[in-house]
Amino acid sequence: MSPPLDTSQAKAGRVISVRGSVVDVAFPPPLPVRNQALRTGVDDQIVLEVHSLLERERVRCIALTPTRGLARGMAVRDTGGPLTVPVGEPLLGRMLNVFGETIDRGESLTAGNRADIAYWPIHRPPLPLAERVTRTEIFTTGIKALDLLAPLEAGGKAGLFGGAGVGKTVLITELIHNMVGHYQGISLFCGIGERSREAEELYRDMRDAQVLDHTVMVFGQMNEPPGARFRVGHAALSIAEWFRDQAQRNVLLLIDNIFRYVQSGTEVSELMGRIPSRVGYQPTLATELAELEERICNSQSAAITSVQAVYVPADDLTDPAAAHIFGHLSASIVLSRKRASQGLYPAVDPLQSESKMLTPAIVGERHYRVAQDVRATLAEYEELKDIIAMLGEEELSRSDRATVSRARRLERFLTQPFFTTEHFTGQPGQLVALAQTLDGCERILAGEFADVDEQALYMKGALDG
Repeated sequence: MSPPLDTSQAKAGRVISVRGSVVDVAFPPPLPVRNQALRTGVDDQIVLEVHSLLERERVRCIALTPTRGLARGMAVRDTGGPLTVPVGEPLLGRMLNVFGETIDRGESLTAGNRADIAYWPIHRPPLPLAERVTRTEIFTTGIKALDLLAPLEAGGKAGLFGGAGVGKTVLITELIHNMVGHYQGISLFCGIGERSREAEELYRDMRDAQVLDHTVMVFGQMNEPPGARFRVGHAALSIAEWFRDQAQRNVLLLIDNIFRYVQSGTEVSELMGRIPSRVGYQPTLATELAELEERICNSQSAAITSVQAVYVPADDLTDPAAAHIFGHLSASIVLSRKRASQGLYPAVDPLQSESKMLTPAIVGERHYRVAQDVRATLAEYEELKDIIAMLGEEELSRSDRATVSRARRLERFLTQPFFTTEHFTGQPGQLVALAQTLDGCERILAGEFADVDEQALYMKGALDG
C-alpha cells in the first residue's frame, strides 16, 4: 500500500545486478537520494530503498521484500520520496506490516478511497530540542519489583534486559495488560524480528481483553527480509508521532525486541559489504540506534513513553548492542537467569536494575528510603551466600541470620502472579498499588514476618493483615 504519487516527477531506472537482498540500479543523473523508495518487479510489488550512491549513474539498494523473480534489465520506478505509512485514527485496532498493509485479514485501509487516512514518511527528523519537554512523573505499572526498584518515567524510555527465556516478552505483555485498562492514551506495539506465533497470540489476547480499540500493532517478523525488519521501527515511530503531534494523545510504545533492530542493521551492513566493527556489529551501530531512539520524546502537547525488550547475547551486559542501548534509557530493568532458575518471577535483578527517577526529589523520601533499604538487605545477603555455602547458616551471627531471613522474605514478596500467565499457572493475576508495595517491604524489613514461613509470601499480591 502506498499513497497516490506524482508520477510526472518519477524517474525510470533499470536493474543491473541482483545479489540476494542487494540490488544495484542504474539511473540517469541526478540520482535518487539515500533512503528514497523505489519500486520494481511485476505490478511494482518489489520495494527497494536506496542505501548508497556508488557511481555517477548507479545506486545500491536494499530490498524490503523478497526479490524472487527480479532480473537484470527490469524497469525500476523512483517514487520520489521515502517509504510512507498510513497514519490516523482508522489504524486503531489494526495489525500492520512495515508498508502499512493490514495483516489481520480485515478490510484494507485503502478500501473506499478514505480521506481520513494521511501518509507520513517513515524517515522523519527528531523533535527539535526547543519543542521538547521533560517530565518528572512516575508511570506506575502495578508490578511490585518495577515500581519499587526501577520506577518508569512517564514520557521516558525503559529497557528490559535479559538473555533467552528469562521472561522479557511475558513482562512486556503484562505491562500492556496492566496499563491499557487504565491508560488513557494509545498503545502502540512494535514487533521487530520476533516470532509470528507471539504476534498472533498477542492480537487474540488484546481482542479478548477488549482493549484493541486503543491499540495499533506493527510487525516485521523474523521470517521477513532484513530490510523490512530494519525499517519497521521507523514506521511505528511515524504512527506514534502522528498521535502525539496531530491527535495530541499520549502514546505507550512497546518494542519487542530492540536488539533485533540492531541485528537486522548488522545483516544489512554485511550485505552492503561493510567491514564489521567490534564483536561483528556494524560500524554505524551508534548512529542507527540514535536515529531511532532520539525520535522517542515528549512535546508540549503529549508524550511517548517507551518500554523496550532487549535481548542480551550470552547474558553479557557489556555487549556493544546492550551497552549502546543503555545510554538512551531512563530506566534499565535487568532480568536475571539465576533468579528465573529459582522460580522468582518476574526475574528482576534488584542490584543491577536502576532508574534515574529513583531520587527523593521525584519519588519522595519514603519510597527512596524503602528502595535503598531493600537493595542494601539483598546486597548483604549476596555477600553472605558464600559463607552459607561453605559453613552453613548456623555459623552466622544472630544479626546476619536476621538479615538472611529478611532478604529471603523480600525476594519472595517481590514475586507476583501475572494476568498473562494465568492459563499456565492457574494463579489469578495481581495488580499491586505502589503504596501497598512500600507498606509490605517496610513490614518485612521491620521483622514483622520473621516467624512466618517464607513460602507464604511467594507469588502473593499485597500483604493482608
